[in-house]
Amino acid sequence: MPETGPGERAGEAFAALLTPVGGRLLEQAALEEARGDALRAATRLRAVAEEAAGELPGGADPAGVAAAALTQARLRSRAREKFGDRAARMFFTPDGLEQATRAEAARHRAARFAAALGEGAQVADLCCGIGADAAALAGSGLRVEAVDADPHTAQVAAANMAALGVDDRVGVRVGTVGPEWAPAPGTDALFCDPARRGKRGRVFDPDAYSPAWDTVEALAQAAPAACVKAAPGLPYERIAPGVSAEWVSVDGEVKEAALWYGGLADGAARRATLLRGGRARTLAGGAEEEAAPVGAPGRYLYEPDGAVVRAHLVAEAAAQVEGVLLDPRIAYIASDRLVDTPFCRAYEVHEAMPFSLKRLRAAVRARGAGTVTIKKRGSAVDVERLRRDLRATGPGSVVVVLTRIGEKPFCLLCSEVSGAS
Repeated sequence: MPETGPGERAGEAFAALLTPVGGRLLEQAALEEARGDALRAATRLRAVAEEAAGELPGGADPAGVAAAALTQARLRSRAREKFGDRAARMFFTPDGLEQATRAEAARHRAARFAAALGEGAQVADLCCGIGADAAALAGSGLRVEAVDADPHTAQVAAANMAALGVDDRVGVRVGTVGPEWAPAPGTDALFCDPARRGKRGRVFDPDAYSPAWDTVEALAQAAPAACVKAAPGLPYERIAPGVSAEWVSVDGEVKEAALWYGGLADGAARRATLLRGGRARTLAGGAEEEAAPVGAPGRYLYEPDGAVVRAHLVAEAAAQVEGVLLDPRIAYIASDRLVDTPFCRAYEVHEAMPFSLKRLRAAVRARGAGTVTIKKRGSAVDVERLRRDLRATGPGSVVVVLTRIGEKPFCLLCSEVSGAS
């Protein structure tokens, strides 16, 4: 008989986790993981698996099943940040967890699909990974055909559909997405999240995505409606005319870009969406980037969210606070008005000066600051070295903002305004 390959062994071990004895091993693995003793956990789980070897499916190696259970326990622990309490009943692969969409972003995207297509519409989820987006789409009332090229990843995705109670609306299959791929009859839209990890880690060149960007874009353009997820650093020139581009941040951290095609494009060429506290706030702009006025520091400094910056919507954010840019190339906004906006963090400016270590150190000491938060845009100053050089020892705190106005290094001493959105 031919020898079983690593992929098949991984599949057999994972399939065993879906049995009653596998469930018990997963519970035990979670307990052992919580104790934090890796050697004890591996030894204990292997012993438990060998004791239950008679209950394992034929061909499953007890040692392999024990290792698979421990891997899932560790991945579930890491996955809480993305999936919350649901992570405890989901299944993961290391790469799948790394690239999986956060629950908040997946729900937001699924809601856009559902609003545009209507309940019961059919969506093809290409490169579905562990199924985070497929589950969210199904949870919004859509039917999903989920496809992944890797058999084990597809196996994990199918298990997640069952674990999350949406397997009646999602079919998972193994398939390679290429230029010749065609959706099943009756497909209303497609979603594609191309793989952005290679043997050396993250891939930043869209042409090195899998499938490559040209293939993904051609499929999206040919579909009646489509959405493509990309890294937030996707070059602007790779976005085709007529596409609605949306940059999404979760709790202040930019996580992804989503490109909307055809029937899912909403007329806004650029959009920044901020997901925080269960709410979505959106700032939109047209195809032509606006230019914000430039002026001097004011009483308040606004730092736009990263999604606003990525979407080139800084001018729109400045207009909301009646502000000006300190420098036309740097995303810091000055204003004499305090405006409660979700799109920027607000700071009260106590002092603004050309950058000088001696002068800045004296200003920090004069404010009695021992805790110094340093933020910078457009500055070449080494933050950690500056923190040491300031030698701040007082009981208070201050925010030091490093930037550039024209060609001159500049710094502002501030305090964050509490209560802003």
